[in-house]
Amino acid sequence: MNDSQLIELPKIIDPRGNLSFIEEYNQIPFKIERTYWIYDVPGGEMRGGHAFYQMQEFIVALSGSFDVVLDDGESKKIISLNRSYRGVYIPKMVWRSLENFSTNSLALVLSDKAYDANDYIRDYDLYLNLKNKKQ
Repeated sequence: MNDSQLIELPKIIDPRGNLSFIEEYNQIPFKIERTYWIYDVPGGEMRGGHAFYQMQEFIVALSGSFDVVLDDGESKKIISLNRSYRGVYIPKMVWRSLENFSTNSLALVLSDKAYDANDYIRDYDLYLNLKNKKQ
């Protein structure tokens, strides 16, 4: 599914508490331009439901768990995130949604672009048409 992938982050184990980290161009293949987080998602709600023309993202569950549903127009893949040392890299032009949030979950999202409403593809039929034109 394009280059979407689950990435194992470094984990430094210490009896005082473990530590993990993310460095641009090291664990993720882009420079970090924007960081945001999603939290207090009511039961049964979904976040995302869009693709980007240009933006790449990396999503990690800092707390709790949720599913990242990826769709490239031909196949779908569900990646369950429930460890703070694993995240999913999502390149541009991959439809994504975040679902099945556990209580008190916290999703950290890193992206390579600042927010730009014009970069979002929010209509799934338009997304499919754009993907078909590229093939």
